[in-house]
Amino acid sequence: MQPARRVLRSASSSSAAAATAAHGPFFLNCRGCRRLLQQQQHRRAFSHTLPRLSVTASTDATAPPVVPPAEPPAAPAPRGLARLTSRRLISVSGPDAARYLQGVITANLFPGASSAKSASPDLHHLRRDAGFYAAFLTAQGRVLHDVFIYRDPRRVSEDDASGKTSWLVEVDAAEAGRLQQHIRRYKLRARFDVRLVDEDEVGVWQAWDDSASLSFSPSPSPSPATLLTIIPDPRAPNLGHRILTFSSSSSSTNAEETIHQSLPSATPPPPPLVPEVAYTLRRYLHGIPEGPHELPPAQALPHESNMDLVPDAIDFRKGCYVGQELTVRTEHRGVVRKRVLPCLLYPAEDGEGPASGEAPQEVSSVLAGLYRPYFTSSAAAGGNESGSHLTASMLPTEASIGRANKSGRSAGKWLSGIGNVGLALCRLEIMTDVVLPGETGGTGASYSPGDEFVVGLGSDGSGEGGKVKIKAFVPEWLRRGLAEKGGR
Repeated sequence: MQPARRVLRSASSSSAAAATAAHGPFFLNCRGCRRLLQQQQHRRAFSHTLPRLSVTASTDATAPPVVPPAEPPAAPAPRGLARLTSRRLISVSGPDAARYLQGVITANLFPGASSAKSASPDLHHLRRDAGFYAAFLTAQGRVLHDVFIYRDPRRVSEDDASGKTSWLVEVDAAEAGRLQQHIRRYKLRARFDVRLVDEDEVGVWQAWDDSASLSFSPSPSPSPATLLTIIPDPRAPNLGHRILTFSSSSSSTNAEETIHQSLPSATPPPPPLVPEVAYTLRRYLHGIPEGPHELPPAQALPHESNMDLVPDAIDFRKGCYVGQELTVRTEHRGVVRKRVLPCLLYPAEDGEGPASGEAPQEVSSVLAGLYRPYFTSSAAAGGNESGSHLTASMLPTEASIGRANKSGRSAGKWLSGIGNVGLALCRLEIMTDVVLPGETGGTGASYSPGDEFVVGLGSDGSGEGGKVKIKAFVPEWLRRGLAEKGGR
């Protein structure tokens, strides 16, 4: 085998001759041309002597396994306790942990400070609740990660004595590594430690009961004695309670017993253990997006994701944080034309869809009554009987929604769903009766009660595999929130 220098020398002479023949004798007199030629020769020489690495093999080795969609539940669970394996926790602990988080999340960690814009707020003004909902944003004001943030109850006593704070940041499991890197990237000289919490160390749960309000005692403040953190889920009324179980109680059996023991003896029987897909379906019925599939990173806006309507999720008066400028400007000057809404899918051949106007029941109850794990559509199947079994998982993410039998601008984008219900980013003035501030609804693209909308079933949402109809619903909590914002 020839040494590398000899290979380069032989390649250089042959390439120089070829270059002279192709470009003339003056080609090699240019210093820049000679340098470019030498770089090309170096790459070509080693490309012949070294094997080319397989990009596909290296990528597949580190890529997470593709998880098939869960089987749709036969019916929504009116009560349940679900272990959320799709969520992970990141520990952020140290003297500067609270001040760092204050500058990178939308919520306010120091609501009691005399000056909301203080560059170094006092820890005595730190919020004392056990947990809250917030988001990390990009510099352009787009949602990077939707998170729950909790005080770590195992370190409360130690933190109070040493002047530190310890936090647990709950994020989608698939995005936990990226968020950990994001936190480290902007850490600079701040004094705190970041680590990914083991799945067996802390468990994330959701509990709910529609028949009777659960008599949980939400944790007023983090306590090391309980090894249990319970907060009401603030994203929608009656959505349930978020629960963290620690150490020995993090396994499914021990955690279920610990959670049940936290209920007073006078309450009804504790909710049964249900799969996580039951919680996901419940989110869809209430119109709540979660995770990167429903809140595409660096694309979704906080207002379009309804985060501005979640109590204390975004503080529009606190000091600077990443993404603040666009978020505050949208709140005070912008018009939010698109929002995430719960939607119902039904066969394209149905002449009339379900009514979505003012209903005596909550939208979540209406959709729960209309839910089906599957539905059939001969139009979408193209006459093929075996292909008429349809479910929301067959719709590609971000498939465009349009008017039935009409052309024009897109009315929205499909996000995700289960059975015949799901979430979509909808244009309010086209798909709903919501009137935007400063508009009367008299434009040609405005909503009409008789309008119907379709979404494609093809792999790219083009409709090659047929189309199904889609109906958007506006939850009562969203209507109230928009009315309150409009009255200010």
